[in-house]
Amino acid sequence: MSDTAPQAAGTVPESGRGAGPDEQREQRGHDPSAPAPLGVLRVPTGDAEVDTLLDRLADADHLATDGHVEVYEDVHRGLRDALTALDARPGPPAPPVSYQHRS
Repeated sequence: MSDTAPQAAGTVPESGRGAGPDEQREQRGHDPSAPAPLGVLRVPTGDAEVDTLLDRLADADHLATDGHVEVYEDVHRGLRDALTALDARPGPPAPPVSYQHRS
């Protein structure tokens, strides 16, 4: 005979319940008000400079909310500079213009 208390119908035993991320941190003794990664997936763009800037966003995961602005502004400034540099690069030559008229 088991010495565990009977379980109400439709309930999950305490040991088997699915705890959410916040509850899991609390169970491990983690301060729920401490900075925590958001788990946002960053997909590589193929441009090393842009990818480095986007990777910098992960720094915000370890900062209190008031520190996020500095990271976001730094990344925004870098992305804006990368776009400005693209505008300054010479592009491919324009295709030749044909002035032949059909009559």
